[in-house]
Amino acid sequence: MLTRIQIKNFKRFESVDLELGKNVVFIGPNNSGKTTILQALALWEIGLHRWNEKKQNKAPSEKRSGVQINRNDLISLPVPNTNLLWNDLHVRKSERSNDKQIPQNIRIDILVEGISNDKSWTCGLEFDFANAEFFHCRPLRLSENNPLNRMEVPLDATDTKIAFLPPMSGLAATEPLWQPGRISVLLGEGQTAQVLRNICYQIYSKSPSGPEWNDLVSHIKELFGVMLLPPLFIKERGEITMMFKEPSGIQLDLSSSGRGLQQTLLLLAHLYANPKTVLLLDEPDAHLEVLRQRQIYQLLTSLADKLGSQIIAASHSEIVLNEAAGRDVVVAFVGKPHRIDDRVSQVLKALREIGYDQYYQAEQTGWVLYLEGSTDLAILQTLAKKLNHPASEYLEERPFVHYIGNQPQKARDHFFALREAKTDLVGITIIDNIEKELQPTTKLV
Repeated sequence: MLTRIQIKNFKRFESVDLELGKNVVFIGPNNSGKTTILQALALWEIGLHRWNEKKQNKAPSEKRSGVQINRNDLISLPVPNTNLLWNDLHVRKSERSNDKQIPQNIRIDILVEGISNDKSWTCGLEFDFANAEFFHCRPLRLSENNPLNRMEVPLDATDTKIAFLPPMSGLAATEPLWQPGRISVLLGEGQTAQVLRNICYQIYSKSPSGPEWNDLVSHIKELFGVMLLPPLFIKERGEITMMFKEPSGIQLDLSSSGRGLQQTLLLLAHLYANPKTVLLLDEPDAHLEVLRQRQIYQLLTSLADKLGSQIIAASHSEIVLNEAAGRDVVVAFVGKPHRIDDRVSQVLKALREIGYDQYYQAEQTGWVLYLEGSTDLAILQTLAKKLNHPASEYLEERPFVHYIGNQPQKARDHFFALREAKTDLVGITIIDNIEKELQPTTKLV
């Protein structure tokens, strides 16, 4: 089980440190970085396995160069250019020494802590840019001044298996029989439509009368009222076909099923096909109705526990947030990613009511002004200009203003939801024509 991850200079994150647990939910709006953390874990596993293949039993002198990773090896995070993995595309910086500019590589650092076989371990890897096609990986340096002093790669960490699963993208009409490596590549590219029958076929062919296949069939029948029929390999065409039986007895191809059933089948089949694995699930609630989201989340976590797996899921569902709060680890991707414990209501408001543009403005300005309407802003701008007041430049140049009518509670709700992302945010409310006296806080007046 993974218990912590620290990341530096990876994609959108300059630095992030997250606690993990048996079941973890990354919650936040779209484009807030949830999938990026899943991809960082996938990159760490790729680096770990490549290092063990090439350097595990080599002499220290041979380990300095690291191992080469080609971008085509990044099956869970395909990129056309490896510099896209670096924060703001910055792969090098210049440092002055003796009046000379010396170029230095900017490294991606990924440090993971975990527990395996009742032993805790820490394993850090660093990634050095080489060119558009490949980069180098080696154990994390322990000191900037002594690059030869590096972290050991613990044997317990090498047992870690990670499996990434994007949301369901539909279902192809026909599906060839793929090799396991090709299935992983297609999953990494988000082409789940091409692999669902293959994953089911893997489970069934491993043990046609085994508990995994029978349990999978049972779960789908309980949830959707239909009976899965065994997948068949058509040797003449090199294809896998799969049917399901309606309560009326009619048999239909799996492509005729609803998207919610396909999404649920993909999730459950993925769990059964990858026991004792860290499962990275990207939007497992996609295509599922509100009531079904809670039901599926409960089923996934209970199955993962039974199979000895760990779930790390990215979602923006309020239902999943409410279900995970209190019993699982919840990380809010509102502002800088952070673990939440007792502030679920504010995160819900942040998910429901506030767009990314408002978080961005809060980060840029550090303050927010609450007014009744746009005419109030025009009055303040004119007054400040006539008085030559220092506030004039702040009111004229892209002020962060939120209109609330004459409802001060709207200002409070909006302000404290924003503070979930920026804890040092300050706010000013200017309002008239209210009956009750306002109750100022230390940060909102």
